[in-house]
Amino acid sequence: MQNQMAGRVRKAPENFVQGDGVGKVFSEAKAGRRDFIRNAFAAAAAGVTATAVQAQNGQNVGEGDPNILELPAHSKGLGQPVAAEGYGKPSKYEANVQRRQSPGLTQTRQASVSFAPLQSLFGIVTPSGLHFERHHQGWWDIDPSKHRLMINGLVKNNKVFTMDELMRLPSVSRFHFIECGANTGMEWGNVAVPTVQYTHGMLSCSEFTGVPLITLLEMAGADLKKGKFVLAEGADGSSMTRTIPMELITSGEVIVAYGQNGEMLRPEQGYPLRLVVPGVQGVSWVKYLRRIEVGDEPYGTKDEAVHYIDLLPDGQHRQYTSIQECKSVVTTPSGGQMLLDKGFYNITGLAWSGRGKVKRVDVSVDGGRNWRTARLEGPVMSKCLTRFNIDWVWDGKPTIIQSRAMDDTGYVQPTNQQLRAVRGTRSIYHNNSIQSWALREDGEVVNVQLA
Repeated sequence: MQNQMAGRVRKAPENFVQGDGVGKVFSEAKAGRRDFIRNAFAAAAAGVTATAVQAQNGQNVGEGDPNILELPAHSKGLGQPVAAEGYGKPSKYEANVQRRQSPGLTQTRQASVSFAPLQSLFGIVTPSGLHFERHHQGWWDIDPSKHRLMINGLVKNNKVFTMDELMRLPSVSRFHFIECGANTGMEWGNVAVPTVQYTHGMLSCSEFTGVPLITLLEMAGADLKKGKFVLAEGADGSSMTRTIPMELITSGEVIVAYGQNGEMLRPEQGYPLRLVVPGVQGVSWVKYLRRIEVGDEPYGTKDEAVHYIDLLPDGQHRQYTSIQECKSVVTTPSGGQMLLDKGFYNITGLAWSGRGKVKRVDVSVDGGRNWRTARLEGPVMSKCLTRFNIDWVWDGKPTIIQSRAMDDTGYVQPTNQQLRAVRGTRSIYHNNSIQSWALREDGEVVNVQLA
C-alpha cells in the first residue's frame, strides 16, 4: 500500500524554447525532424532535474523531518498586516505560474498570443491574471467614462450607451469557456511543442457578467425578421469586426460583458466592454466593443474572409466555421512533467464543447486500445470547461495516455487520423483531435502523435 500511494509529479519546466523558437520548430517539423525541440526541452529540464535531486538528497529520513520537528518562523511570530497589499497577489512560491508567450509564433508582441498554464490550474475557472491573450494590435486600458457602445443598422432607433447606462440595466452572470480558433493549431502536421500550456493553452474559462445583447437590440427596436446577423466591432487599432448569427443572440446567450470573475474585465480581456459568444471561437468575442450593427447577410470582414478559415485538402476553404467542437486534454500527467515513482496517480484534465454540455470523458492508458469512463467534477455546465478525473496505478512501464470527450449532442472527439481524413494537415484552425502523451520508463512525459 505504501508503494501505491507514493506517486509524485515533477512540474514541467517553463520557457522551453529561446528566441528563434517556433519558427524553427515549424521548419524542422516539415523536414520530419524533432531534434531541435528535444534538445531545447532537455536543456530546460536539466535545471529542474538538478533542483529535484538536491531537494531529495538534502534530508536524512532516518533522523526525522526537520520541517515537522523544528517550528518555523511563521509558527513563532507575527505575520504581515491586514491589507498590506491593496489588491491581493499570489504567493511568491507560485511566481513561475504565468501566461507564456511562444517566441517566433507571431511577428510582433502586439499582434501575438500568450498561453494559459493549464498544467498548474485546478477546477474550471481560470484566474483573470492567467487568462490567455490574443491581440491583433496590442491591448489598451480605456477610460470607461469616455467609452461608448452604438447600436445601429436594421433598427428603429440608433442607440448609444455609456458604461453607466449599461451597468444600470438588469445583468446576468454565466460561466463559459473561451478558446481561440487556432488553439492546438501548431500540432496539425506534426508534434511542435512539448507542454500542454503551448498545445492547448489558448483556452480559459471565467464567470462573465453583463447585459444580454438581445436586451439592447430590443431597446433599439431591431428588426429581428430581416436582421439575420449582427456585426460586432472593436475599438482597438486592428478594427476587429466579426459577423454573429442572429439565432445565437435571440437565444439570450450572447452577453455584452463588463465583468469577469467577480470584478471588472481586465484591460487585456477587453476592458471596459467585450462580447461573450458562448461556444464560438474567441475571435468573435470582440474586445473593447464599441458598435453592434444589425444586417441581413454576413459581412465578410477581413478576419472572416481571409483569416480564421479552414483550408481543406482539395484547396477550398471553409468559412464561418465558428463553433468550437467537443474537445478534451489530460493536464496531469502531461508533456514536460515527470512521474517520480510507480504507484497511484490521479489522472486529471479538462473537457469542453461549443454545442452544449460535456456528457462523458473516457481515458486510455494504453494508446487507445482500451478506455475507461472518468469522473466528471460538478458543476457540469453548458459551453463551459468540465474537469475530469480517474484513478490509475502506474506499473513503471512505458505507455500512452489519452482522453476522449463526448457532448450531449452525441458528438465524439476524433482521433488525429479521423480529423485529418476530412481536413488534411495544412490547416491552422479548429484542431480538436485527441491528444496523446507518452509516458516513458524513466517517468518523463512527452508529446507524441500516433500514426
